[in-house]
Amino acid sequence: MPRKFFRRFLPDQATIRTNKYLAWLGAWLHHPNLWHLNRDAVAGGVAIGLFAGLVPGPLQMLAAVLLAIPLKKNLPVAVLLTLYTNPFTIVPLYLLAIAYGRLLLGADLHPVTVEPYSWDWAHWIDSLQGMTHWMLSLGKPLAIGLPALGLTLAALGYAAVQLGWRAYVVIAWRARAQRRTKRNVQ
Repeated sequence: MPRKFFRRFLPDQATIRTNKYLAWLGAWLHHPNLWHLNRDAVAGGVAIGLFAGLVPGPLQMLAAVLLAIPLKKNLPVAVLLTLYTNPFTIVPLYLLAIAYGRLLLGADLHPVTVEPYSWDWAHWIDSLQGMTHWMLSLGKPLAIGLPALGLTLAALGYAAVQLGWRAYVVIAWRARAQRRTKRNVQ
């Protein structure tokens, strides 16, 4: 069962309670759903991790922790899933978020150019103004698209875990029933 595989890597609650760096969190880290591998806690952790992964800057893991604790979802899954955004994936994800924001705003969907203008060192003030204008033009589509993409990814991740976990359980039940039937026939 995948639960046994993942359980090897998760810390037990006694380790968490005695950790001197986490002592300030007190009883907040003691809820069983933060550490148990059940369908709802893991699906919620996946959704939180996918959403928090799009938080700008180095605040992704902190956002995952701050969402997982009050919602009582699997904390390690939420924190680890934020790692899907990295230096290789962040640019395509942000370009996708900008396109998604433009779609939601009903703006024209011309493709985003990575280099919208050519930098001219002889006229660096004009180039700086052009870059500022380009960055501000991305503001509203990015501000709308980033949370919308995060919510969409979270919903898709939650549904995928719920359906995948349910399918695994149903297949395991059927296999167990077939083994019992074979034993009873023999």
